[in-house]
Amino acid sequence: MATKDVSAEAQTVHPQPTVGTKGHRRRPSGEPPPLPRELGASGRFWIGVAVYFALTVIGVLLFNPLRHLFDEVDDAILRRFVTLRTTVTVHLAQAVNLLASRWTIRGIRWAVVLVLVVFRRWRHLVVYVGALIVLELVVYLMAEGLARPRPFGVTILGPWTGFSMPSRPLAGLAVSIVGALYAVLPHGRVRDLGKGVAAVVLATVIVARMILAVEGPSAAVFGTILGVAVGLVAFRLMAPNDVFPVSYRRGKAAHLDVGGRRGAAIVDAVRDQLGEEIVEIRPVGLEGSGGSTPLRLTLATDDGDRRYVFAKLYAMNHVRADRWYKLGRQILYGALEDETPFGSVRRFVEYEDYALLLLHDQGFPTPEPYGVVEITPEREYMILMEFCDGAVEIGDAEISDGVIDEGLQLIRHMWHVGVAHRDVKPANLMVQDGHLRLIDVFFVQVRPSPWRQAVDLANMMLVLALKSDAETVYRHALQYFTEDEIAEAFAATRGVASPTQLRSMLKDDGRELLAEFRRLAPHRDPIRIQRWSVRRIVLTVSVAFGLFLAISLLVSNWTLFA
Repeated sequence: MATKDVSAEAQTVHPQPTVGTKGHRRRPSGEPPPLPRELGASGRFWIGVAVYFALTVIGVLLFNPLRHLFDEVDDAILRRFVTLRTTVTVHLAQAVNLLASRWTIRGIRWAVVLVLVVFRRWRHLVVYVGALIVLELVVYLMAEGLARPRPFGVTILGPWTGFSMPSRPLAGLAVSIVGALYAVLPHGRVRDLGKGVAAVVLATVIVARMILAVEGPSAAVFGTILGVAVGLVAFRLMAPNDVFPVSYRRGKAAHLDVGGRRGAAIVDAVRDQLGEEIVEIRPVGLEGSGGSTPLRLTLATDDGDRRYVFAKLYAMNHVRADRWYKLGRQILYGALEDETPFGSVRRFVEYEDYALLLLHDQGFPTPEPYGVVEITPEREYMILMEFCDGAVEIGDAEISDGVIDEGLQLIRHMWHVGVAHRDVKPANLMVQDGHLRLIDVFFVQVRPSPWRQAVDLANMMLVLALKSDAETVYRHALQYFTEDEIAEAFAATRGVASPTQLRSMLKDDGRELLAEFRRLAPHRDPIRIQRWSVRRIVLTVSVAFGLFLAISLLVSNWTLFA
């Protein structure tokens, strides 16, 4: 059957006033970005104390002829604590010292890990475990290098675990507690109270260990300072609260919090870089988005009115997710299409901005791009575009024959231009004033493979059939595609070829729409999607070996959590 030529048909676009024409302010060299990464005063204080203490201790013990004087002062302080021994104080000290035992520290660490895994806060988990590894390594190397002996001239009433400078138990306890505070407790009064309790606990443990004479005062204090500094600096730099707040609300890891300091940074960035004043920032469409944080920005206008702009916030965790996603696809299926990962967040937003411009210039009913805003250089960017005001997701709209035709014409036009959307699903198709709008063009590919073009067609027909029926959509499709093209589309579409949301909605619908389309179309053998290559085999073996090595190291060094 002959197909209808719709490549030159104009798509309906609803123009809005252009954003970013009011002027902007260039950020001078040296001025911090809207959302800088900062240690804060307390972070700089603990780093300074730890570095000063480390240099002083190392200098005295290794290079200074006053080492014997240092030892005598240390032992004199220790003996003063030993004079506090009574039956009651010894029993209390032994009970308190249990907090620095390997089983207590192990319990704290595994409890934190379990909470972070259950609530899927992977960034906090990586930072927490990384802080433990760094601390353990530093303490081990320093203790071996300084070789601080056990206290002399006093009776030790506790276990001696080796050379101590700094104290490994106290360093381990300190980093475990501080890490738990920043990884588990929300910012605010609860965490502030936890910090006070932690300070009391650490001070009490130091006093108890001095009474028991299990190590010198300088080793105990140095270990505590080092543990606090490593834990605090790790979370301040790698998981700052303003950027990655601790929250127990359900949601995807890709969705960043846009309140507090980040929200203020977004307001400042849009004002300086686009000359627009934000009145409100509101997350929208979170259920259908897994690769960014979608937002609706309310902007003030010159006449005192307000208008909406759609924005997508991208950060480094989206880049990492994209890398793992594409690596997984190569291992599972081979090179179905271009699986080259993006190297930076900047490339993320640059590509989507390009895709928006390309489709908009070609007459597709996509949002008009308004530009890119920098939040934190090389770490966070936001792309702004037209907001489809009054539009509803196709899954929540009643569609007419005209909307069905527009969906099919959209795919035909893509074939003519030489692009593929690659993510056709209900969340990316909106109905506005009775017309179809296409959003989320991040996955758009130029000059795609025939397989990918066929999959786009099948996914569009499945989405339209969810709101009508297979026979109606098939009849309309014959106006724009041949029977062989439709048969190819459904021979290529199965499993991973369809987005997760679409597969879920097809399952909930109850009708066997995919089978109905295959029955209506001419028979064609399924198109194989597995692609074997030397690259795929090497990647699979390398990842398997890496996982085996990581698990082996974790099992063999499980005392890290002791």
